[in-house]
Amino acid sequence: MRRREFITATTTMTAAAAMPLIAARPYAVGTTDVIRLRSGLDALTALDATRGGHEALEQAALAGSAEALELQKRAASQRIRQRLFSLAANYTASAAWSAVDARQSDRAQGHLNRALYLAGMGKDPVAELRVWNAHAMLSNHRGEFLQAVEAGKAAQTTAVTRRDPLFASLAQARTAIGYSKLRDRQGALRSLGRAEEALMKAASDESRPSWVAFYGTAELLAITAIVRDDIGDPAEAEAASHRALAAIPQQFRRNRALATLQLALTQLHQRDIDQACATAGEMFALMDGCPLPGRMRSYLGDFTVT
Repeated sequence: MRRREFITATTTMTAAAAMPLIAARPYAVGTTDVIRLRSGLDALTALDATRGGHEALEQAALAGSAEALELQKRAASQRIRQRLFSLAANYTASAAWSAVDARQSDRAQGHLNRALYLAGMGKDPVAELRVWNAHAMLSNHRGEFLQAVEAGKAAQTTAVTRRDPLFASLAQARTAIGYSKLRDRQGALRSLGRAEEALMKAASDESRPSWVAFYGTAELLAITAIVRDDIGDPAEAEAASHRALAAIPQQFRRNRALATLQLALTQLHQRDIDQACATAGEMFALMDGCPLPGRMRSYLGDFTVT
């Protein structure tokens, strides 16, 4: 009898001791975690569209990337693991873009290199294109225009450009800016024409990540204004700027402010100085309440020097 009681008591104690260990075991990370992280990424994208790049946004994006990488260690499946790597790539690309917009080139370069690696781990060609797109912009800011063209061409070779003409258009448009900075008129207009042709084929109801919501007819018009101004067609650039500002959605406040400053530059290049100054003043009204991102301050410096 005592032996039976001993065995029963021992079994009960063993089960009780095991319960905390089972409860403490990490749960398997699944779709719910992926959705939560993606919503956080969308929130950062919305903040960027309104305010532009700044250090707090960059740090929040890096924290999101770190969380995604930590969660992938406990992913419930290989598919979830790849999706988490993809999210880490996009969070890191958001940090890179914030640094680009804030004119923190060295930090941006490091983030982009990391994001490209993570995009490969996640087998995500959209994230890969996003990185090359930002690489092209960073190279232009640094005055490395040949590298900007090469980054645009790298974006063109990503798999997503064969599936979705909108991404093909963005890659061509970014390449056009690189050519225009090199004063390669033929190359710039050729790439710009290809961007326009591809965009006309893009489906408006296609499901795409939130970071690319800025790109469409309005943004291509804004890019056309930059290209035309660079290659010596300020009147055509001014017309494109006016059309862009009529079409850029209100929530893209930073982009509207940049397009306004580009309009002022095209007016200045036509020696319409009073109108150019008045237009540049509208940019400050658009960004009222927010510090100007470094990229915008730099462009404003170009305006005052010109």
